[in-house]
Amino acid sequence: MPELLISEVARQIGLKASAIRYYERIGILPPARRTSGQRRYDATVLYRLAVVQRARQMGFSLDEIRRLFFGFRQNTTASDRWKKLSERKLADLESLATQITEMQRLLKSMMEHCHCDALDQCGKGMFQKQCARELQPPTSRRGLSRARV
Repeated sequence: MPELLISEVARQIGLKASAIRYYERIGILPPARRTSGQRRYDATVLYRLAVVQRARQMGFSLDEIRRLFFGFRQNTTASDRWKKLSERKLADLESLATQITEMQRLLKSMMEHCHCDALDQCGKGMFQKQCARELQPPTSRRGLSRARV
């Protein structure tokens, strides 16, 4: 199997050589063999980098990618590794989607209901909880409506 220089790996996979050196430094790639000070890789590094790139496209962090390669028993299949990490990532994304929805609701409500002339006026209303109840998170709104009844 012919050995590849880092520039050849970078060109074939579409990364900068500095990214490849970084992945090697943090342990995602195994250390390259060196000849006359130059890194030499076999073609399997292209396959590993393809996995890294796909994982990055799916939103996995470098720590999660490291876990994909090294965080399981050696006999754990690739599909089981992907499933386990994907379940966690999907749960994280679901939580993030919920947070985004709530932030959108609050922003829209603020645009619709805020009639303050100065930020201090807004702050005073928020501090004294006199702003429209629509600006309060849903759980707080229920508590406020019960307290006022």
